[in-house]
Amino acid sequence: MAEKEDKASRPQDGAGGGFLKGLTDLVEKLNELAETGQELRQNSEFTSPDQKIKGVYGFNVRVGVGGKPESVTPFGNLKVDRKSKKPVIQEVREPLVDVLDESDKILVIAEMPGVGVDNISLDINGDVMTINAHQGAKKYRKEVLLPKPVDKNKASISANNGIVQIECPLE
Repeated sequence: MAEKEDKASRPQDGAGGGFLKGLTDLVEKLNELAETGQELRQNSEFTSPDQKIKGVYGFNVRVGVGGKPESVTPFGNLKVDRKSKKPVIQEVREPLVDVLDESDKILVIAEMPGVGVDNISLDINGDVMTINAHQGAKKYRKEVLLPKPVDKNKASISANNGIVQIECPLE
């Protein structure tokens, strides 16, 4: 009888048990983040059996301590179609981006593996920055709301090992 009680009390293997364990792990991690003011990033990639379709998806959760803002930022090329509610793989990836408001500049940092400075185009209209990048089969696009308007002519771009930095000096 004790053997049956042990089986009934432990999480079941399979889709339901795996989902609940994953959800429990995520909630525990979010509680830990709330206490420490850190961030959590999860991402995954998959390729279709015929190697023609590659999907990248993920999210970044940033939790602040003492009233600092919280954010959940998705990234990748896998989106949910609003009408059909089914996943759709887009040709263009949305990179993970951080915006830092420093005393003398706004610094935008984006993860764009395989992209060099020559592959990046930048459009800034007041406080909205649009980043486009294309290198071979890799395409990226991200629209970023900046904390302050900046001058496009003063922006500088650097790229190293898949990390793109855009510095926008403040007047």
